[in-house]
This record gives sequence, structure tokens and C-alpha cells, in this order.
Amino acid sequence: MPVNLELPIYGYPAVIWTQDVVFKSKVRKDDASMDLQQQVLRTDVSGMPLEWVGYQEAVRLISLGQVSYALGRSVFSIRGGINAISGLRSSIDVNAIIATSGRHPHKHLFGKGYVPPLSNKALFRRDQSMCLYCGQQFPAYLLSRDHVNPISQGGADTWTNVVTACKRCNNYKAGRTPEQAGIQLLAIPFSPTHAEYVYLQGRRILADQMDFLLKHFPRNSVLRQRVERGKPLLS
Repeated sequence: MPVNLELPIYGYPAVIWTQDVVFKSKVRKDDASMDLQQQVLRTDVSGMPLEWVGYQEAVRLISLGQVSYALGRSVFSIRGGINAISGLRSSIDVNAIIATSGRHPHKHLFGKGYVPPLSNKALFRRDQSMCLYCGQQFPAYLLSRDHVNPISQGGADTWTNVVTACKRCNNYKAGRTPEQAGIQLLAIPFSPTHAEYVYLQGRRILADQMDFLLKHFPRNSVLRQRVERGKPLLS
């Protein structure tokens, strides 16, 4: 069900409606208010995924006339002030996916050969928070980035040379290769495409957003196979 937001009018506090619960001024941290954290998938006019935006940025883009079309379910309904002449209240619906006109400042980087920035958050999600040496899943604070070919031996800090490792396995492996340490690497590290990187950055991805993103994944994508098997994106 879309979340309805009513902006302040004549100095009155904002009122937020979601289902049958009303919150004023501040939103309680429960399941209903968590809907306010729902991300909107932004694409360009050709449908290429660009990034995730919050409802405030989505409303700004719609208000500026930069949204060419929208797809998916309605996730937010924003109500503004009352027109003094017509007596009508403005309203903006925000869909799960919005295609925007104009030029994204980094769009030129997203083509063939693009390599997304490497971060531990995205790396841990790529590997499903699993240590690729012992095969167990851990919370983020017990995980680390390991260089398969150690930097001390000429290895690079790149997607194809790093894996998620629990701190215990990383400490044991130290500055050695898996072969030198006598341990087995459970999966081959890979670099995600831009669309896959957008997926790895997502939170609580809706079904229509996921279907849209999957169309931009390579056919032999490890992440595609994982999604098609019904494995969720771990936080």
C-alpha cells in the first residue's frame, strides 16, 4: 500500500498516513514508518538503471518535470498545500521506477567496460556475507576484504582479486595465496556490471524493481542465477 505524506500547511506539523496509523511531527520506528525508507529506482529515458533515490528526491524530480515516465506500483502519494484560488490540494504520486530526462553526471561511465567502485558493503553483498574460505555466513562486523593474490605479492585491490572472508580465515591466510596457505577458494570473484551494482546497493527491493533490474543483468550472471533461485539480497 502506498504511503501518503501530507506536507506542512500554514505552520501545522506534517501528518504522515500509512494504512490506519497516523503520525504527527515525528515518525515512530515501526513497520509502518519503515515504508518511508523505501527506495525508488531511477533510470534514464532509455531505461538504463542509474541509482536509488528517496521519496524527497523523487518528488523533486517530478516537480521539476524531469520524469519522462514511471513504471511499477505507486509507493508514495505526496499531498501539498491548498491553492488559495481553486481551493484544490496538490498531489504527487511516486512510482517504484521513474525514468528521468536530462543527463546524469556519471552516465558516461556506465557503458561497456565500466567497473563499479569497490566497497566492503557491496563486496559482502556480492558474496552473500559468506566467507569464501570456510563457507559460513557472518554479520558484517566479523567479515573482511581479502586479496586472493596478496598485495604484498603484486595483487591488485580489484573486484576480481578480492573476496569476502571471515576475520579468522583472513588472519590465517595472511599474506599468502590460498594455495600457499593450503585452503580452497569456494568461488571465483567477479566484477558486477553497473545494473548489478545498483542491485547490490538496494534495500528492500520491490518485485517490479527486481524484475526491471534483471532484464539488465548478463544472461550468465551469478547474481541473476542467485535471484532466480529465490535467494534474497542480504543486508
